[in-house]
Order: sequence, then structure tokens, then C-alpha cells
Amino acid sequence: MAGKTREFKGKSLLALPSDYTVVDIETNGLTAGVCEILEISAIRYRDDRKAGVFSSLIKPTQRIIPFITELTGITDGMVRDAPNIEVVLDGFKEFVGDDIIIGHNVNFDVDFLYDNLMRYKACALTNSFVDTLRLSRKALPDLPNHKLATLAEHYGVSTVGAHRALKDCEICNACYVELKRALSDLYGAADTLVV
Repeated sequence: MAGKTREFKGKSLLALPSDYTVVDIETNGLTAGVCEILEISAIRYRDDRKAGVFSSLIKPTQRIIPFITELTGITDGMVRDAPNIEVVLDGFKEFVGDDIIIGHNVNFDVDFLYDNLMRYKACALTNSFVDTLRLSRKALPDLPNHKLATLAEHYGVSTVGAHRALKDCEICNACYVELKRALSDLYGAADTLVV
């Protein structure tokens, strides 16, 4: 699927929703449609309050490359008895429902999830999404870069445990809360489009 049009993919929104689900994945490489997902996590928020958590490791069909183990801490032993991708995708799809997805550089996650849902479940991920990377460029144009770690450092958010999906969801949401406050001050009330 890499390089192909994702016909039913949701829209990238410049919005500040109060009801949303933060999503993050860990993968065994960078190419959607080729590399495998090792972990999917999601945290649901309603009226900006945590309302549910989904998180699962996934048993891959290939060994985890050393670079990924070093980055994430996920080992072959940790995923040996994990559920397969089909089972985890069912749970994730049910959990996320029709929510707006929020994530940092979220196109990466959405493309991986879209391709895997099409491949294993013959259904598309149609949820629209908000990218905190895009929001940070609007709110903080003078940052040296807009990596999640840089954004977290700017806002004083701890990154201990980063590069695991659930922790990255928590870091992303903490940064989103700060970005939402800053952008609401600049552009008006939450849930309106950022101009």
C-alpha cells in the first residue's frame, strides 16, 4: 500500500476538540504497508477528561530489529505471547469509534493503521485527525524544531518512558492541552478551526 492513495482516509483538521482519542503506535520500521506494528495505544478524552484507555503489544511475524528494541525497549520476548494484529485491530477499531484522532506527526500512525486495517480487516480508518506537530508550528514558530521531545521540554512535560505507545499518548496529550490553551488565546474558543 505504500505510495498508494488512501481513498477513504479521514481529513487532517486544524481544530481544538474537547472530545477526541490520542493515538500512538510503535513499529518495526518506518514504511507503512511493509513494516509491522508492534504496539497500539489510545486514550479517549471526553470534555478534555480521560475517559478510557486501550493498549496492546502485537506479535509480529518477523524478529524486531535491534534499532527498534534499543529505541522502544520492546523485545522479541515481550511480544512472543502478544495477540496477533487482527485481534488488536478489532479492539482498536471498536475503541476509537468515530472519534477525532490526535497524535504527534499523526499521519505516520494513521497511514500504518489505515494500511493494516485494509490488509487484515478490509476496512478503512476514516477518522479525521489533528496533528500536534502542525499545531505546534502555529503556536510556537520559534522553537528550534517541533519534535515531540522538544515540545514536551518547552512545556515542562516529562518524557521518561518515551517511545512506548501509551507513554507517548500521555506526553502528546499533555502537550496538546498546552497548545490548545495557547491557540485558544490566539484564535478564539476551543473546538473552532485554527485560522
